[in-house]
Amino acid sequence: MTKKLFYNGDILTLEDELYAEAVLVEDGKIKALGKKDELMSQNEDAEMIDLQGKTLMPSFIDAHSHFFGYANSKLQVSLEDAVDFEDIANRIKIFIEKNNVPEGVWINANNFDYNTLAEKTYPRIDFLDEVVPNNPIIIANKSGHNGLVNSLGMKELGITIDTPDPEGGVIFKENGKLNGYLEENAFINNVQRVPMSSTEDIMKAVLEAQNDYASYGITTMQEGMVVPLLADLLAYMAHSGMMKIDYIAYVDIREREKIFEKLQGCINEYKNHFKIGGFKTFLDGSPQGRTAYMRTDYQGEEGYRAYPVMSGEELEGLIEIALKENMQILAHCNGDAAVAQYLEQYKKAKENLNTDNDIRPVIVHAQLMGLDQLPEVKKLGMIPSFFVAHVYHWGNIHVQNFGLERASQISPAKAALDLGIKFTFHQDAPVIEPNMLETIWIACNRKMKDGTVLGEEQRIPVLAAIEAVTKNAAYQYFEEDIKGTIKENKLADLVILDKNPLKVDVDDIRNIKVVETFKEGNSIYKA
Repeated sequence: MTKKLFYNGDILTLEDELYAEAVLVEDGKIKALGKKDELMSQNEDAEMIDLQGKTLMPSFIDAHSHFFGYANSKLQVSLEDAVDFEDIANRIKIFIEKNNVPEGVWINANNFDYNTLAEKTYPRIDFLDEVVPNNPIIIANKSGHNGLVNSLGMKELGITIDTPDPEGGVIFKENGKLNGYLEENAFINNVQRVPMSSTEDIMKAVLEAQNDYASYGITTMQEGMVVPLLADLLAYMAHSGMMKIDYIAYVDIREREKIFEKLQGCINEYKNHFKIGGFKTFLDGSPQGRTAYMRTDYQGEEGYRAYPVMSGEELEGLIEIALKENMQILAHCNGDAAVAQYLEQYKKAKENLNTDNDIRPVIVHAQLMGLDQLPEVKKLGMIPSFFVAHVYHWGNIHVQNFGLERASQISPAKAALDLGIKFTFHQDAPVIEPNMLETIWIACNRKMKDGTVLGEEQRIPVLAAIEAVTKNAAYQYFEEDIKGTIKENKLADLVILDKNPLKVDVDDIRNIKVVETFKEGNSIYKA
């Protein structure tokens, strides 16, 4: 039996009684909350943890990310904040030299964003062929929805000038030849075919990535899209016992049978901190990449509103599968037209099956959800998981793409809060770091990188932002009875912060540091 008694700091419970004087943890669970002197006298055998004025609160819960992609990114060329084509070329060449990459071996690069480049466009295939003449290369945009491939890569993937566009995707061509750019399903379907690194290297990267998540105070994380290629690795991770953080995976609904075969015993129940939580599908693309499916035109492109990834009939069929199998479904929706499609088909599927089954469907990202759509979201019991950090990281791009008035309403958290809708926040790692405190800061301030406020009316109180990444996220996972607040019999998933986010100036929240993270009472990270 192991006991820990926390005292002498702000203990933020997120329950009706917001603060506690002391908390007793026993065998991985919250045993008691109460007066410090009383708990101390009754538990002299406990390890006494003096918070020294710091803040103890429920640990953060990642409502949506791609953990394996985050881990795998550590084995790739990072193009984060590249400034121009020359910078991209230099980073790739340095990676090849540093890692002694043999000719013919695939090179992966990530975090590409042409919006930050001096050229304000993407390099074409001739440039890539010159930089990497002897290796196939694939470069993923930060959004994960499009990317670049050189001629050797196109050959390896079997893509030619005559290859037709897949449904929900585009293979770009210029002057009668491939230009290297693949969009949506043309990219997503092919990136899965690129060979992975060695298992040994991948497992090292997984352990490093897991420590990164813990350093941000996270004790539950997500695998946002499991494809068959990933299933074997996840099965190994589940059986090896290498995970110290709860890891919840959502499988490609179209490939569910293949994946379930390999992950038996993990469906809706944890095995060594790993479980399958439900299904995932995509309905549109990226707002900064101008592929989010919209009800109104993009700025500067009359008549262009992007496109859906699938038909309404197909989506309705997939939702019916989820309802019949009583599995939660997550749908990637950025544009308001994609949200409209999800709302309509979910409602139809429930009516067709005549079911009251509540699978808590999640609207992943919900960037451009219309304010007029929120009442229906509430009525259907759907959960928006807002990628609110877009306000800071790409707010200026949204203004360019949608105009100031429309861009000001991205991630309408305050409107959702006013309607009593449970919503969560996420970072979609590896798109950005899984930094919960930065996300809380953004949700409360809504400042862009230049300091300008985008959508002041959608700012929310600090407590509501904290709840979005703790108790609401626990609810999203059907785990509100065991996670999300400090309450007797819940898991002792806790984080110590150097300051109380409810007591500092709202602009200083992102400067708060994670001091220590506990998973079921065990310290898994210490600064």
